Amino acid sequence: MANGNSPTLQRALSTLRAVFGYPAFRGAQAEVITHVADGGDALVLMPTGGGKSLCYQVPALLRRGLTIVVSPLIALMQDQVDALKQLDIEADFLNSSQDGEEARRVWRKVHEGTLTLLYVSPERLVLEGFLDVLDGLAARGELALFAIDEAHCVSQWGHDFRPEYMRLSALAARFPQVPRMALTATADAQTRAEIAQKLGLTEARHFVASFDRPNIRYHVTEKDDARRQLLQFLRQGAGRAGHGGHLGESGIVYCQSRKKVDETATFLREQGVSALPYHAGMDAALRRDHQQRFIREEGLVMVATIAFGMGIDKPDVRFVAHLDLPKSLEGYYQETGRAGRDGLPAEVWMAYGLSEVVQLRKWIEESDAGEDQKRVEHLRLDSMLGFCEAAQCRRQVLLHYFGEASAPCGNCDNCLDPPATWDGTDAARKLMSAIVRTGQRFGAGHLIDVLRGRTTERMTQQGHHLLPTFGIGADLDDNHWRSVLRQLVALGLVFPDVSAYGAYRLHEAARPVLRGEQALILRQPRAATPKRSTSTRSGVPAGIDLSPAGERLLNALRAWRRRTAATQNVPAYVIFQDTTLLALVESRPDSHDALAEIPGLGVKKLERYGEELLEVIASCD
Repeated sequence: MANGNSPTLQRALSTLRAVFGYPAFRGAQAEVITHVADGGDALVLMPTGGGKSLCYQVPALLRRGLTIVVSPLIALMQDQVDALKQLDIEADFLNSSQDGEEARRVWRKVHEGTLTLLYVSPERLVLEGFLDVLDGLAARGELALFAIDEAHCVSQWGHDFRPEYMRLSALAARFPQVPRMALTATADAQTRAEIAQKLGLTEARHFVASFDRPNIRYHVTEKDDARRQLLQFLRQGAGRAGHGGHLGESGIVYCQSRKKVDETATFLREQGVSALPYHAGMDAALRRDHQQRFIREEGLVMVATIAFGMGIDKPDVRFVAHLDLPKSLEGYYQETGRAGRDGLPAEVWMAYGLSEVVQLRKWIEESDAGEDQKRVEHLRLDSMLGFCEAAQCRRQVLLHYFGEASAPCGNCDNCLDPPATWDGTDAARKLMSAIVRTGQRFGAGHLIDVLRGRTTERMTQQGHHLLPTFGIGADLDDNHWRSVLRQLVALGLVFPDVSAYGAYRLHEAARPVLRGEQALILRQPRAATPKRSTSTRSGVPAGIDLSPAGERLLNALRAWRRRTAATQNVPAYVIFQDTTLLALVESRPDSHDALAEIPGLGVKKLERYGEELLEVIASCD
């Protein structure tokens, strides 16, 4: 615990209130900031939206000299620097988007000692010429801190591996007196150990905040015409207990392949949704343009591969959807964590099917990884599938994966609309018997045809219409049998053999069930989601209740924010986040003193925008 009487903590609190406009630190922020400001090394794991940036920005203002922030993406650097300049903090960046004159301007600031924070890419930082400049600053005691953001990128088998991060280990030996901190929003225990080892932070203090994102609602569904299901989600929200529709809101739709990205973006545009594609196969200039549009415009949907999103500092992403199964719960947590960074209600939705499990297992087997790493990747995929097929609270399963216990959340599909369960022992035995009697050489489609008694050409060619299992499952439809098969895979009783083109085989653990010695309680497949009316409330985040007068004021404040951001050529949320606008709507301040009580209004922003805000509020009375 941070010492409440610590002079460092008192200075940090004063800085937080005066500069950033917040009354108190949240969670572990106070401990992290005092530890680093006092010269300690740290590994910080804090969920997206949990305030990681303040953990290095406040120490940067408390320590003497320049703080170097290592960031992997240009868009993140630009956003962070824009936001800091709004607070009159001397910050800048060096990256490949700048021309020679812009880079020289930044270097002059570095040499003159007028910068407080400098954002750089990892490959730029480890250039010998750059390190020589830092040597000079360190010798004069003018190098304050190294903050390595998105530190999970150092994990070679993680979902966002960046080879250049490996070279950052050199900082430990070259600058032993300069504190270093690594920050990430997602890392299981194995990845945390890898970060500490590869970045030379084995002696660093670890700060692991809760992984819980209580404002996010989780929903998983079986695939059944995924694009139609996605469109229904956008129009109506997820499930019978959904928040309402997401049309007109910012969101991200993740797809596994570039082709699927392009096709899905086209489909959404044809349905009247403002959607843009993003993947590594696009022209680089067009990709940058789409990313900038997503950051700066409101209500755009980005359809993307997982190449998109890391480091995107957009707080008002109201939903994240997956049209394909992620490779691990770690990746899923990172991707869904881009929703609701502002703490306001957000939804994450996923449609998945068995074919993706087969494909992902094939990719693992065909990778260059060693056998031990392949085993780890298979286990991670098993955990992902177990999350999808769980009948219990989604959040409990997700947090348990990261070593954190929790009570049922009341904010996921399984809590709000608990799935029915049934004794699936007999059905499981029939399916296992069909797998064995067909020689463990066939995929889901053929096995279901056997069980349902379909006399196809392939069936007669193989002679499977003569098997005792032929037609014994006619009482269940295809959807039900696919659900049984998915759950048997999730339970580790059946597995797709990727060396045999996805044919299903039995694990040894299936034998007690097949012999009738073990019962299985399975979850019923969900019925199709009933249609509900589309939300028509303009500009109000789903789950926020406002009066008509409150809606008018919120929309007026948003219009003012949009105009102000356009004038300054920055994203709207750099001016104020939605949380600050909603606080203004709730409090309706009528003086500068009253404005000063609003979270997110520090001294500089109050000076800059206070009078205009009061005018907007007064115009809506």
